[in-house]
Amino acid sequence: MSSDLIINQDLSVKRKIRVILTLAIPAMIENILQAIVGFVDILFVSKLGLIEVTAVGVANAILAVYIAIFMALGIGTSALIARAVGAGEFDKARDVARQSTMFSVYIGLIFGMVALIFAEPLLRLMGAEPRVLVDGVKYFRIVAIPSVFISLMLMFGNILRAYGDTKTPMKVSLWINILHVGLVYILIFGLWKFDGFGIEGAALATVIARITGTLALYYFIAQSRIAFSFLRSLRLERNSYTLPILKLSAPAAAERLIMRLGQVLYFGLIIRIGTETYAAHIIAGNIEVFSFMPGYGLAIAATILVGQNLGANRVKEARSYGLWTSAIAVIVMSFFGVILFFFSPWFATWFTQEENVIDMVATALRIDAFAQPALALSLVLAGALQGAGDTKSPMYSTAIGMFFIRVLGVYIFGLRLGMGIAGVWISIAIDLFIRAVYLLFRFINRSGSLLD
Repeated sequence: MSSDLIINQDLSVKRKIRVILTLAIPAMIENILQAIVGFVDILFVSKLGLIEVTAVGVANAILAVYIAIFMALGIGTSALIARAVGAGEFDKARDVARQSTMFSVYIGLIFGMVALIFAEPLLRLMGAEPRVLVDGVKYFRIVAIPSVFISLMLMFGNILRAYGDTKTPMKVSLWINILHVGLVYILIFGLWKFDGFGIEGAALATVIARITGTLALYYFIAQSRIAFSFLRSLRLERNSYTLPILKLSAPAAAERLIMRLGQVLYFGLIIRIGTETYAAHIIAGNIEVFSFMPGYGLAIAATILVGQNLGANRVKEARSYGLWTSAIAVIVMSFFGVILFFFSPWFATWFTQEENVIDMVATALRIDAFAQPALALSLVLAGALQGAGDTKSPMYSTAIGMFFIRVLGVYIFGLRLGMGIAGVWISIAIDLFIRAVYLLFRFINRSGSLLD
């Protein structure tokens, strides 16, 4: 889609919805493809046993903290590039992209060193049992030491989407996910005379797919109007966009870090409830993630549309796009909530045949079904605010929600009151509803102040 279509026309509601969906659907498909790969990974690993599922879940909980930081840097980058493109300043967009790539390289290398040295202590901090720890450390080191490819792949995808191209990241995701699925089966279970590597094979498949995705995304950036030299981006240098990137990214990084650290805390509490409960939570999360995908895609569209319209000084249109994108998200994700409510026991049987675990997964997802509208608003309004350059409001909502509602709720409902998995997911739902109300209030007030 051309950015001219987004920012240079006064569109009817029908055409605005079409613009939103044109941007959001490729991002949704990309996220769904990534979720399918995560789903397949856990599905294959579940054939090895619940211990292996727990090991991958614990390792990925820590890796999620890494990814949160990498994604936060992309949020600041996306906001600046979207505004620059909206204003027609492609040289500025190019400089922002190059500077952000430099940050991605060095942050990725630092986090890789942390994984190399502190893998076992980090998993112990998560509360991993000795039998889980052995497999968890193997998996975590393989996927986390080459973290530079995670940071670069996420950054390159953000650069293309902020430019207004959501289709290319989707196409790259399709091909690398096909590669990933094929590799993960072969490397876990083997083929012909090759016996496979078990849980380590799942990790190797992930790394190979990420390296391939990184190279492909950079190739397409090199063909765009914001092409830049990767080698030049490796130089440690400061330009006029260093501080704006950091100013926007720091609250976003804090927000993602707070969210992931909060997850680490309440994951640790869930492990204390029991290994089966934790395994059920991981399985439920891997099923629920499909409902996130429309929200993530629409959040990306909101960031692009709000950012580009503000860059073109079209504040009223920016506000309109933010609210319409939120409304579409609520409708779509409520439909997914209905599916989760009725089909959750069947979904659970894909991962395990243990009746107790199936019942816990169904309980979690049926509670989550009622929280889908709030989740939709939380995701999209956070994206809209970030496109407007407000990365602090999502940070505040996450900090309050994670530590004062979610973690505390899991402790009280899940542990102290003995509600188990139901207490965990009730706490999550309460957090989402409060967060949605706060972010809606902030977006309406912020866009209103810009219109005044």
